[in-house]
Amino acid sequence: MQIGPIHIGDGKWRFTLWAPRARSVDLLLGAGPGAPERSLPMECAGRGYWIGDTEHAHPGTRYRFRLTYPDGSTVERADPASHLQLEDVHGPSTVVDHDAHTWRHDQFAPPLLAETVIYELHTGAFTEEGTFDAAAEKLNHLVDLGVNAVEIMPVAQFPGPRNWGYDGVYPFAVHPAYGGPDGLRRFVDACHGKHIAVILDVVYNHLGPEGNYLRDFGPYFTNAYTTPWGEAVNFDGPGSDGVRNYFVQNAIHWLDRYRIDGLRLDATHAIFDYRPTHILGELSKAVADLAAHRGRRFWLMAESDLNDPRLVRPREGSGLGMDAVWCDDFHHAVHALLTDERDGYYMDYGRAKDVARAMENGFVYTGQYSPFRGHGHGAPCPDIAPERFITCIQNHDQVGNRMLGERLARLVDFETLKCAAAMLLLAPQTPLLFMGEEYGEDNPFLYFISHLDGDLVQAVRNGRKEEFAHFMAHGEPPDPQSEATFADSTLNWPKATSKRGQELFAWYKALIALRRELPAAAPGETRAALLDRGGLLRLERGSALVAFYNLNDNEPYQELEPHMPPGGWRIALDSSDPRFTGAAEAAPDLQPKGVRIYTKDTPR
Repeated sequence: MQIGPIHIGDGKWRFTLWAPRARSVDLLLGAGPGAPERSLPMECAGRGYWIGDTEHAHPGTRYRFRLTYPDGSTVERADPASHLQLEDVHGPSTVVDHDAHTWRHDQFAPPLLAETVIYELHTGAFTEEGTFDAAAEKLNHLVDLGVNAVEIMPVAQFPGPRNWGYDGVYPFAVHPAYGGPDGLRRFVDACHGKHIAVILDVVYNHLGPEGNYLRDFGPYFTNAYTTPWGEAVNFDGPGSDGVRNYFVQNAIHWLDRYRIDGLRLDATHAIFDYRPTHILGELSKAVADLAAHRGRRFWLMAESDLNDPRLVRPREGSGLGMDAVWCDDFHHAVHALLTDERDGYYMDYGRAKDVARAMENGFVYTGQYSPFRGHGHGAPCPDIAPERFITCIQNHDQVGNRMLGERLARLVDFETLKCAAAMLLLAPQTPLLFMGEEYGEDNPFLYFISHLDGDLVQAVRNGRKEEFAHFMAHGEPPDPQSEATFADSTLNWPKATSKRGQELFAWYKALIALRRELPAAAPGETRAALLDRGGLLRLERGSALVAFYNLNDNEPYQELEPHMPPGGWRIALDSSDPRFTGAAEAAPDLQPKGVRIYTKDTPR
């Protein structure tokens, strides 16, 4: 059942609402400050759905619903499937014409996952302007880098102009601060014109607290489960059919109306469903049907901290049919090794063999005991193709959930930054870069909000202080409500043209170009070995590439030849090359935290 406003032709619009708690529903057209209002009764279509057709709506019309309950009480609410909230989360909805945009690049097809390099960005903090149009002006930078997919942090309506996006309360509405529906369409079209796919981050495990009126319509939430961020969504209790349809329709909305190429599903481990067909399986089936109907390929990428390979196994084999799954183990292994941090979940990592296992396998934990969790963690995944794991050395969570939002460039030296980049980009998994890491951005990425409710703002402030109480000897967390906190998190683009910024960019660009020349790796084909008591890491990508990483802090390696596999090899890249260091000449030895990469003498 399609929901929300739909243009059905001849100047008519159909409004469909799921509101099983209402005895009757009226559509209020023109609702808004000083605007005339027209009330149209809606017809009950069964199973909690209400439908109303009208000739009195047009693009830009404000509207609400009046719900009358069995006890005679009434409320007026915006559409849960609103496509635009011009007056923020407490105002009316606005009708949007999705047919007005003429797509210039409608034949675009995203690359294969094995060929994909993802770049995550926050629309508001990516540029000083903080809009889709401003972000589109930076696409040549990404093309030059070699990126062919961007992942946008959530853009669904949240309160105020600043937010990470995970407090959204109107999942179908594009936030007007970024440019609204038209701005998103222009951005997607511009990306496709540069051969860049677009992935949108969506949140189906909870909704934000402010402006969340869904419970007035139906049983969207459940007390049977809990999440760290708010009420769990009711995917398996009474009334859950309508809830499931709401989120399936949301996925179709983004993929079909906005030509989005893939969805990153936030925290799927907090999506609870004990019905025989899990909501993620139902979602993947619906997206597969849309792909077949449209003749397009779509991605579904599940963020999860469970190390559960069932997410990416086929539905026909009791899997959930996702195309890829987040692999936090890779980040944790590299970060703990290179920074020596051991707080929280980093206590499970920090050994060079963890990095080697992540490169080979994706998941480090595949069932063995996790000291942080206090139980066995993960499951074996020998059948999963490497490209179906999404890996990173930085992302919004791993940077922004630090008290001071320090990026890796603030935590390690320049050579170590290059070493981490080579660990990520030469491993066979699908890599994700976080905006600015390619030039060593050292502005923080902090947690920021702009809630309208003063009590909620103070609750968030107090929560951040409690979360970081054991760090507060070094100061307090920055105020998440402050506009300065958001401004501090915006990229400093002039740094990209600094000497160090250009050298690091050149290193990333060279690594991505080399990666593109490698064949996709089959499961079990990548081998990573620790040599010389763990001070030297050797990575082999089949017979196509050998890379050495000097993990020592002070000692160079003079001889790598004894550690080379048989065959003719040539140096393809060396992190000590003057292009990447500004030195007069390359170092003859493999320097501390240095990387040397070999490919076959005979070009492929």
